[in-house]
Amino acid sequence: MEALVAAVDQGTSSTRVLVFNAKTAEVISQHQVEIKQSFPKEGWVEEDPKEIMQSVHECIEKTCEKLSQLKVDISSVKAVGVTNQRETTLVWNKETGEPLYNAIVWLDLRTQSTVERLIQKAPGQNKNHLKHLTGLPISTYFSAVKLRWLLDNVDEVREAVRSGRAVFGTVDSWIIWNLTGGRSGGVHATDVSNASRTMLFNIHSMEWDPELCRYFDIPVEILPEVRSSSEVYGWMKSGMLAGVPISGCLGDQSAALVGQMCFEEGQAKNTYGTGCFLLRNTGCKPVMSDHGLLTTVAYKLGRHTPCCYALEGSVAIAGAVVQWLKNNMGMVQTSSEIEKLAAEVGTSHGCYFVPAFSGLYAPYWEPSARGIICGLTQFTNKNHLAFAALEAVCFQTREILDAMNQDSGVPLTQLRVDGGMTTNRLLMQLQADILCIPVVRPTMSETTALGAAVAAGAAEGVDVWSLRPGHLPQLKSETFQPQINVEESEFRFSRWKKAVQKAMNWETMETSRSSEDQLE
Repeated sequence: MEALVAAVDQGTSSTRVLVFNAKTAEVISQHQVEIKQSFPKEGWVEEDPKEIMQSVHECIEKTCEKLSQLKVDISSVKAVGVTNQRETTLVWNKETGEPLYNAIVWLDLRTQSTVERLIQKAPGQNKNHLKHLTGLPISTYFSAVKLRWLLDNVDEVREAVRSGRAVFGTVDSWIIWNLTGGRSGGVHATDVSNASRTMLFNIHSMEWDPELCRYFDIPVEILPEVRSSSEVYGWMKSGMLAGVPISGCLGDQSAALVGQMCFEEGQAKNTYGTGCFLLRNTGCKPVMSDHGLLTTVAYKLGRHTPCCYALEGSVAIAGAVVQWLKNNMGMVQTSSEIEKLAAEVGTSHGCYFVPAFSGLYAPYWEPSARGIICGLTQFTNKNHLAFAALEAVCFQTREILDAMNQDSGVPLTQLRVDGGMTTNRLLMQLQADILCIPVVRPTMSETTALGAAVAAGAAEGVDVWSLRPGHLPQLKSETFQPQINVEESEFRFSRWKKAVQKAMNWETMETSRSSEDQLE
């Protein structure tokens, strides 16, 4: 049997474990479990850290059972890679292994007043004050701000930090710590791609930065050790994969970049999940954006290999807009029905949807924006709304692509895509039409998990996956070509930008304070 590599892909709405053939990148076995999100107050998004771990254990066991049913020897699994929703923030008691609070999910907005306070103490009240060190604006999105909120508002967290019992981590750290033994010698570590999303990590020196820790008033002792994305972190302590090394770790968007084999400077991919994330490989030099993009660490595939950087555009709400139409509005029973509804009309009939449910991320970084639907007439029906929702995902991607082209000076000639929403053929065609460039979708859509598996399999001491050009598996793909004229595309995009302006500055701190008082 060929060598196999397993990947734990812990996303915002589900956990998956997949096992890949290290020669062909073919998926041999997989299992998926949905994750519950809770919304205790408006703008708050939480998940139960124990449920996350339960889902990981369940997916590992079920995937291994399926391997056994296929008569595949489980000892063929040579390594495990981990990839995760980034920025989601956890604090737990290292002595008991118990979480000290729910995981605060990346798109949570409770830290808006924390952000305003942090920006006020910056010279010139500039939200980009720390960008030269972190590549990031001060925003509700990143982990340090969520951790600051926990220290300010949760007694149990503050006490545990003070007495030296607490440790902080993003989801990758929580999973690795638990899988390598937890309170009995679990490894407390993260990789460079996840560390670069905390706002506490210096992307030039590649270590936790004392100045940043002072700015957020966070003790460096509670932070995980930062490692490369491809090296042996530790070994699985229990279950059917006990003894197998965990040797890859990448934040989900970096993992998708690796899974799409974007190893060359200038290559880019867009992942359509809960949010939308466009990353462009900028090589060994960090490129600072003048157009609202993030500068982030893409990956470092081995302890002695150079680090690679990326420009990133993040959209908070992509697949989540379909969930909203399904769960909140009851418009459809299943997510796949959206495509059918939209295809029946083939146009939004002048209706524009800006799904700024969590404010707007790139290129605006405007937490005060809120979702709006405009351009409605008596003729508008739910089919037009479904079409407008899909178009919104494409327009948001177009804004980011434009910013990227301006920052890099080299226009992108095609876009590689992946993620759950890419099964929607209408969305893919719309995306090509609105970008006016071809959109390339691999037939194997699990590129995030594949990236984690590649990092794990290529690690020193595992060596079942070669990253040398020519040795990488060739992924089959389908290309969507633009089908509408450029004028039509530009007209629709300009209307969209007009709608975005109407969504801005909707929520001010005064109104949100009075609504919080009502909640209490």
